[in-house]
Amino acid sequence: MPCVGKDEVRRHREMTWMRVDRYFTGEGDDTQAVHQPMMCQHCANAPCETVCPVLATVHSTDGLNQQIYNRCVGTRYCANNCPYKTRRFNWFDYPRADELQNLALNPDVTVRSRGVMEKCSMCVQRIQEAKAEAARTGVPLVDGDIRTACQQSCPADAITFGDLHDTESAAAGLARGPRAYSILTELNVDPGVTYLADVRNRPQHASGERHGQ
Repeated sequence: MPCVGKDEVRRHREMTWMRVDRYFTGEGDDTQAVHQPMMCQHCANAPCETVCPVLATVHSTDGLNQQIYNRCVGTRYCANNCPYKTRRFNWFDYPRADELQNLALNPDVTVRSRGVMEKCSMCVQRIQEAKAEAARTGVPLVDGDIRTACQQSCPADAITFGDLHDTESAAAGLARGPRAYSILTELNVDPGVTYLADVRNRPQHASGERHGQ
């Protein structure tokens, strides 16, 4: 996720694949902030797929909403049709004439040219690498073998990635829990990302009891 800096942000040029939305509750000294990570929801009925004139965004057999950078022509129709506003227009030209500078690029990710749309891909390169390794060794994949970059780097373990069709996976268990909910389900886009309701304790009362909020 490249950092564009204040000047580019003032021009409304955002490039983050995951943003963290903040919601505030209460007033005065009782104000509390709730943080919600927001990335591409990988909808089953993705509204971005139906408006792309070159089929640069398609649905995969893994249930991912894929973005094909080499096919994208940057119309931004997908960004305008995304209810979550999680797609970004690439203002940068990553390839350099100096081959030494190109060594700084991630070799596992397709080098994007300026003028294409970008978004969270759920680290599809890690998924394909793990599937290829499992096929090579003959050892089937188990829950936890694939970890996304955000999941790996999150110090609070707030992100869980897994196969929702596997009823024994940690992600499927959390998605079936009483705290699970999805965003904008009334739009019938069927998002693939599930959130958990925040649980907090209210200030301790005189009786010593603590009530969940």
